[in-house]
Amino acid sequence: MNTGSIGMVGLGRMGGNMARRLQRGGAQVIAYNRHLEKSLELAREEPGILVAEDLADLVAKLPKPRIIWLMLPAGAPTEEALNTLLPCLSAGDILVNGANAFYQDSMAQAQRAQEFGIAYVDAGVSGGVWGLAEGYALMVGGTPEAVGKIVPFLQILAPASDRGWLHCGPVGSGHFVKMVHNGIEYGMMQALAEGFAILQAKEEFALDLAQVAQMWRYGSVVRSWLLDLTADTLQKDQKLTDIAPVVADSGEGLWTAQAALAQKVPAPVITLALQMRWASQGKDDYAAKLLAMMRNQFGGHAVQKEPA
Repeated sequence: MNTGSIGMVGLGRMGGNMARRLQRGGAQVIAYNRHLEKSLELAREEPGILVAEDLADLVAKLPKPRIIWLMLPAGAPTEEALNTLLPCLSAGDILVNGANAFYQDSMAQAQRAQEFGIAYVDAGVSGGVWGLAEGYALMVGGTPEAVGKIVPFLQILAPASDRGWLHCGPVGSGHFVKMVHNGIEYGMMQALAEGFAILQAKEEFALDLAQVAQMWRYGSVVRSWLLDLTADTLQKDQKLTDIAPVVADSGEGLWTAQAALAQKVPAPVITLALQMRWASQGKDDYAAKLLAMMRNQFGGHAVQKEPA
């Protein structure tokens, strides 16, 4: 059953798979990516997806009222797309920003869109590379009228039509809820990593970490999807010798910590988990070196030198 047409802008790991799920679920997808070859490759893989050569072509190919879903990096790429799209669209069209974005930026973008008579919906999307098969968790903000018009697409993208998606409130609320979701994710991941590090360090017990993780998946109060993924990782490789101890951060954890500070809400776990990611990126190296020198100065403790 065809649920209508939707334009998908940005065909990265998330956007491309979302376009696939929408098309397979009965939507007519018109896809645009800055690199045309990625759009053409997607159309070859998913017969029925139409390709737009540029944003103006995308607007021309969509029936009114148009619905365009952006899956672009926050900041300049999203702003540039809005600068191009807004003058081309018509009153009553809907823009959905589904990428990770700071909720206050989304609120400002909604005001810009409103000046053109364009409705704006902010959609926090979780699910990663598993979303194509399992469905996505969708946290959306916007007016009831705008959100109501995109419900058929939310129902396709979600794990089921009646769950896994939520109209959180006005514009900005979707990305705010997703921001806090990611902050919680930081804390959960850090706790799991620290726990398994403690288990791994107890060498005299020779613990099989893969078996521990597998056992915890059933009946344990720490069972979770993140534990499932951890168990799968440890089953393949417990030593992780080829993995660099560097963990990137997308910005969502920082925004969550900033929101907590602004609202005077204690959030030590999320904040420390964020700081541990920064530490893994070498941002505590200077402080660690200085600490070593302090111990050398007051106690004569040896200082380890970097290999030449």
